Amino acid sequence: MAVTEALLAPGRIAGSSGTRNLHDNLSDLRAQVAANQKGIQLVGELIARYGLPVVQAYMAHIQANAEVVVRDMLRDFAARWGQPGHPVVVKAEDHMDDGSPIRLQVRVDPQEGSAVFDFTGSGHEVHGNCNAPRAITLSALIYCLRCMVGQDIPLNQGCLAPVQVVIPKGSILDPSLEAAVVGGNVLTSQRVVDVIFKAFGACAASQGCMNNVTFGNERVGYYETVAGGAGAGPSWHGRSGVHTHMTNTRITDPEILEQRYPVVLRRFELCRGSGGAGRHRGGDGILRELLFRDELMLSVLSERRAFRPYGLQGGEPGAPGLNLLIRSDGRTINLGGKTSVRVFPGDVFRLQTPGGGGFGPAAEPGDPQEGQSPAAARSFVERGSLYDYRRAQETA
Repeated sequence: MAVTEALLAPGRIAGSSGTRNLHDNLSDLRAQVAANQKGIQLVGELIARYGLPVVQAYMAHIQANAEVVVRDMLRDFAARWGQPGHPVVVKAEDHMDDGSPIRLQVRVDPQEGSAVFDFTGSGHEVHGNCNAPRAITLSALIYCLRCMVGQDIPLNQGCLAPVQVVIPKGSILDPSLEAAVVGGNVLTSQRVVDVIFKAFGACAASQGCMNNVTFGNERVGYYETVAGGAGAGPSWHGRSGVHTHMTNTRITDPEILEQRYPVVLRRFELCRGSGGAGRHRGGDGILRELLFRDELMLSVLSERRAFRPYGLQGGEPGAPGLNLLIRSDGRTINLGGKTSVRVFPGDVFRLQTPGGGGFGPAAEPGDPQEGQSPAAARSFVERGSLYDYRRAQETA
């Protein structure tokens, strides 16, 4: 009862509504409780088999190993980009669609293999919901560090041991307690990742957005995120039509979508040519159209509609996203990046997601594989927990 009351409580505020998916919310909470109970059971089995001291020792070993590989990565970066024995300072900047800057300066100490990530100069807390609590920025940072170490390690707090993080209070990356933050989790986190990778020259920007789409009425409610283009890198082309970086969602099957909700999926395809050109091309975004069969409230929360995903080292930026509403009378309306609008039977929502940025100047005529040598093509071997999980899914 207490949980139900908390979920419905916002409905008592004028102009607000409580949850429209109470059953789903409660089911999600039960699933989380069950997952925690399963985790407790598995850890208990480990302790029963090996003893508490051994389990705790290996927990420490995993974190210590993560610290070592991150320090090695930072030393290697300093050796490649700086003078021997001298600190290396790199900077990067990008913007949210409202113009708010995300600024980063990284100072790497090659002796200690440590770094200071300073986000001073990032924009003020915003009126909308794109504020990101400090924990979001730390999550984005630990993700980037793990990506750049080049070794298969479990994601853990040890990655942050060699790192000091400076985030100004009252900024979009450390807002006040009263700030709205739902967009910070799904959108601003992506921009933080882009800026970190840009500072290290790791890869071009990916679509930088989760393309959040919700619709519903008093009877149904639906939420999805839509994939886009991945950024290219020094030895690879960006993947097309994939989720990148800070997301772990999968889209609903078309058959289930149309069976359970009053919509028809008219188009769901790659938006060819939306990836940035370059020696290695950025991945293409997605074109998705929904035809509505009932009166609904449509909400869109998206980014990269104004600022395109940047390319690196001479690569071209990817195409921006676009949200269009095609009314049943033929009118086409640009919804912008963030809005809520009532839709009616016969209306069509067309979503074009951003492409990824390209890396390096476009290949000259006669260059093999758009500049990618056969050796570079063979240098990357898929591995790690995500690869193992995907293989298990494909062979199930």
